[in-house]
Amino acid sequence: MTTEDPDDRALWSQAAGGSAHAFGVLFDRHARAVYNHCFRLTASWAAAEDHLQATFLTAWRKRDQVRLERESALPWLLTVATNVVRNDRRSLARRLRLFSRVPDPGHVPDHADQVAGRVDDQRRMAELLKAVGKLPRNEREALALCVWSGVSYADAAAVLGITEGSVRARVSKARSRLKQNDLVTVGEDR
Repeated sequence: MTTEDPDDRALWSQAAGGSAHAFGVLFDRHARAVYNHCFRLTASWAAAEDHLQATFLTAWRKRDQVRLERESALPWLLTVATNVVRNDRRSLARRLRLFSRVPDPGHVPDHADQVAGRVDDQRRMAELLKAVGKLPRNEREALALCVWSGVSYADAAAVLGITEGSVRARVSKARSRLKQNDLVTVGEDR
């Protein structure tokens, strides 16, 4: 600080009046000391950076409420930094207590096998659907109702307006044609 540089009290007064430049000079003057102080309290350069920012943010917000009693703003800034670190530690302790109350979810099964199975099912179903699309319509309907959806032959016959024997015959023909293409008709859902 030269004889031309205003002291902290004068800069603080200017900052309280809204001078961002005066506050910037205070920051430039004391940031390193506050940063090092925060590092000594936390043993973390990253946390010290965060606490430095929080300290000067608090100082900016309180600039018009605080009157410096000494020529230097550093003691007050270091006190604010200490409180910022203390508050952060308390918040962390609260969060850790909250996390400790969350019940352990236990074993969470890996869903990768299920996903892979579903992808394989889709591929096989697409192949089967392509082959089923080549069947006559009456066989497709009987197959979809009885084999895929589990509707009884009697109920399918009533819906289709044919005899139960005709439904059985259509399902049998559809299965035979699909077996010729090495396709299996799956009647269960996942």
